[in-house]
Amino acid sequence: MLTTAPPAAALTWAASVAGPRATITAVTELGGGMHAATHLITTENPWTETVLRRFEPGDDAAEREAHILSALSILGGLDGFAPALLAADPGGELFGEPAVLISKLPGHGNITPTDPLDWATQLGRALARLHALPISAGFRDRITETKPPQHPHVAESWDEMSSQPRVFSHVDYWSGNTVWTDQNLTGIVDWSAAGTAPRAYDLSWCRDDIMLIHDDETVADAFLAAYESESGTKIHDIFLWDLWTASRTLEHVHTWSKGYIDLGRPDMTGAFLTARKSAWLARLDARI
Repeated sequence: MLTTAPPAAALTWAASVAGPRATITAVTELGGGMHAATHLITTENPWTETVLRRFEPGDDAAEREAHILSALSILGGLDGFAPALLAADPGGELFGEPAVLISKLPGHGNITPTDPLDWATQLGRALARLHALPISAGFRDRITETKPPQHPHVAESWDEMSSQPRVFSHVDYWSGNTVWTDQNLTGIVDWSAAGTAPRAYDLSWCRDDIMLIHDDETVADAFLAAYESESGTKIHDIFLWDLWTASRTLEHVHTWSKGYIDLGRPDMTGAFLTARKSAWLARLDARI
């Protein structure tokens, strides 16, 4: 992941997209990201706020995000829940780093909710809206790109799990990739991984995040119940998907700490995340 400030050529590009007379007045790093270097670019003449996302040279994430956001725009942009693509340089031709420039969604990150059950319910309803979108041409099948499951219990059911019907999926749907205004979910960000997958891919990923933050299955179950109610779809094998997600991410969960710390949870160190993930996996294993 890039950790540097935007180079001058990147700022010139951002200003040119804002307008021929635009000048940049502020460049602010946005926390929570673990893949792209993300900065809020503020201009005057005219006044604008846009978000610059830069990736390592050779990374195809900018191309993928541009494709997804373009498709979402055709579909209505989730009624404002997704940012608009303003410009893209997927090959890094302008300043050596693949990048996208997108609109800023109103709101802020929220992984410390005042009402965790309502928070989880809103996450579930928003995901159901996302999954209801039609699948467009060129979307990658993300489940076939994952490594075969190492957990023996998941491996026994993997053929059935991986053959389930596909929906349009965010693929990195966790609370840190949502924005909130006054405790109301107002948007979803970071679309570079999106594609198609079974419904439970996103569901188990977000439930795993909920367990890391709250260590409370009641909150994770409220998220699932809201999704099922909004989508009209019952998820009968969520246990297997929870087991899959927890087992395949245990080894590297410690690398996620920056995202949580940036968003207001300084206690969620690498050691904390490993311990909490291990406890969640042990609880799942005990049900086999």
